Amino acid sequence: MHSGGHPTVALVGNPNVGKSVIFNALTGARAAVSNYPGTTVSLSRGTARLGKPSIDLVNTPGMYSLLPISEEEQVAREVLFDSRPRLVVNVVDARNLDRMLGSTLQLIESGLSIVVALNMMAEAEASGIHIDYSLLAAKLGVPVIPLVAVTGKGIQDLKEAIGERLRKDPGLADVS
Repeated sequence: MHSGGHPTVALVGNPNVGKSVIFNALTGARAAVSNYPGTTVSLSRGTARLGKPSIDLVNTPGMYSLLPISEEEQVAREVLFDSRPRLVVNVVDARNLDRMLGSTLQLIESGLSIVVALNMMAEAEASGIHIDYSLLAAKLGVPVIPLVAVTGKGIQDLKEAIGERLRKDPGLADVS
């Protein structure tokens, strides 16, 4: 999915995992909020610069599963499978990794190109939770980027991972 000539990247994840904070950090809070056609559900859209390339970023409503039970989850699913973004950033709460990985695995199994943004790392570590994100990345087969989005820690690493993942996609030769 392209709009404005830039590849589209979708932010997805459970409610309250920091998607909007990451969206604002990536776009500089230059967002357009619009209702998804036929629903009352809003999507935030913006443009983010990743060094040389720019991307169109879509912040989807929170979802727990690819099998939607709410209007919000249906909209998020439609963004993923009808609009087909070039990349999906799966935002995950590091404090609740065991509950979050089910939807991450569904996204990976669906064949979408994924980067995992492991958010709320400071809170997890303060609770005694230590995550070997390199091992997690190796096990999942996708990049895993640790973040503390509210402070901006890891946002540059996320930008680099998004750019690298898009450049590796053979359909995006124009991104480099």
